[in-house]
Amino acid sequence: MASQTAPNETSATTTAAPTFKHYPSATTKFNIPLIANGNAYLGDIFSSSPLDPSIPLTSGLYRLAPGPALEYEYTYHEMKVILEGDFTIADMDSGKKVLAGVGDVFYFEKGVKVRFETEKGGLAFFTGGVSTFLFFVCVVLGRGGARRLWV
Repeated sequence: MASQTAPNETSATTTAAPTFKHYPSATTKFNIPLIANGNAYLGDIFSSSPLDPSIPLTSGLYRLAPGPALEYEYTYHEMKVILEGDFTIADMDSGKKVLAGVGDVFYFEKGVKVRFETEKGGLAFFTGGVSTFLFFVCVVLGRGGARRLWV
């Protein structure tokens, strides 16, 4: 699945002075790729990895529609901000469970195993310490789980 390029994004080979990137109306215009279960979508919008692969930082959108839960094991540190709807987020090891709503902010430590569920659907913005490449493969694990594998 190809990674989308945000409008006005410049190539890593340019020698221009540092600048900022902008994706207007990303929450409504960005086509978030389906990754698992027919109801879980995740797409990277921007990444620093082409410019600074030693300290990668990637951000994008995550949408979950009503349906099967998504189980995910983080292989990097990530922050999420809930933008729309609701999520029930559970730590699969500790049993800690939170009903998350608009404006809630989460920090997922590397190694945590999380289950995402929703009744109405939800949208979140994420930023994580992970590289992005032109292609990624999402492998569905048992019981509706998913893990991003970078190739």
